[in-house]
Amino acid sequence: MDHAADAFRTDLMTITRFVLNEQSKHPESRGDFSILLSHIVLGCKFVCAAVNKAGLAKLIGLAGETNVQAIFVKALVSSGRTCILVSEEDEDAIIVEPSKRGKYCVVFDPLDGSSNIDCGVSIGTIFGIYMIKDGGEPSLEDVLQPGKNMLAAGYCMYGSSCTLVLSTGSGVNGFTLDPSLGEFILTHPDIKIPKKGKIYSVNEGNAKNWDGPTANMVADVHRTLLYGGVFLYPADKKSPDGKLRVLYEVFPMSFLMEQAGGQSFTGKERSLDLVPKKIHERSPIFLGSYDDVEEIKALYAAEGKV
Repeated sequence: MDHAADAFRTDLMTITRFVLNEQSKHPESRGDFSILLSHIVLGCKFVCAAVNKAGLAKLIGLAGETNVQAIFVKALVSSGRTCILVSEEDEDAIIVEPSKRGKYCVVFDPLDGSSNIDCGVSIGTIFGIYMIKDGGEPSLEDVLQPGKNMLAAGYCMYGSSCTLVLSTGSGVNGFTLDPSLGEFILTHPDIKIPKKGKIYSVNEGNAKNWDGPTANMVADVHRTLLYGGVFLYPADKKSPDGKLRVLYEVFPMSFLMEQAGGQSFTGKERSLDLVPKKIHERSPIFLGSYDDVEEIKALYAAEGKV
């Protein structure tokens, strides 16, 4: 046994240690936010284990979305820190029973990209966290807030490796699950998207329906975040309001992109300034490197759409 190597490994920056370090910067904190994040991380570990054990195709074949939804709802409710949950898999918001309520709202897409599972594309979980506006009974008003009010956002990508990307409002950091330790380890500290990139991700098969001027959002945005460029899902003739859901797709990814130095634009305004009117509202989106999104904004401005 290489004891020297093992001693080194005990000093790794795990996601738990990272979150606690962030918590220490806020002396007034009681640790509620850290506990909630630890339960989200636990949910991601459960899904990753299920993926590795059953295989992606089998996970989907066995009503995978429903299973993953149940994993995250249980993880979030059992934290005792949530009051209302909004999921892509539920038509209505989930109101947490009074005895298990906390002060946070969580919006999430439990299994993004599942429709592409047969072609081996990575799938993932997207999430965002808000604090409730006021005390009292939780309501839809607590989650129908603009994305700029989010406290944290992130995604976990399940594939050849399991990667969790997180922002709590002070930059973006990436963690990779070490199976031998069962811990997410900081592998991509302080991610900064290049100001201009060479990559763009778009469903070109839909080009004939685009407006005048996705397939798997997690994998595409992850690549854009690391290497620059743009991810776009514009409005089209079939979906004039866009395809991606505002609360649990557009907002979390836009939050991460801005925290990494990029931009996110709807075709009319900054994505995080949107105020949704319903929990499954959709929006067009253009996000990525700052300069690349500036060029897209200029195109829309030239057509008088901004």
